Amino acid sequence: MRDRPIRVLIAKPGLDGHDVGAKVLCRALRDAGMEVIYTGLRQSPKAIAAATLQEDARVLGLSVLSGAHLPLCRRIGELLEEQGGLSGLLWLVGGNIPRRDLPALEALGVRGVFPTGSHFDEIVAFIEREAPQ
Repeated sequence: MRDRPIRVLIAKPGLDGHDVGAKVLCRALRDAGMEVIYTGLRQSPKAIAAATLQEDARVLGLSVLSGAHLPLCRRIGELLEEQGGLSGLLWLVGGNIPRRDLPALEALGVRGVFPTGSHFDEIVAFIEREAPQ
């Protein structure tokens, strides 16, 4: 049992303008008892890294449907690493993610990948199991 709710930041990096899935995920996480911060559409890697640190998020979830997940994650990872923000952070990516990109995402520090169509209860269970205390 946790002594405080899991703090999750959900972000939509880049120019992708579709956020219905991200918003529904936010609601599912909130309904599961998590504290959820949603940054909104078209966030820059710099803004996402800053918000993750400022909000003291234990989980960072990116929703990427544009196909630009590798360069966006690479830059966000660099920014978080520079500020010591990857330590103790559970990092997830969801959206249109080809299976061939999984090793590259894992090398960047992403611990969970949830392709389009993943069930919200699967994501909730993963976060509850893997999020740092």
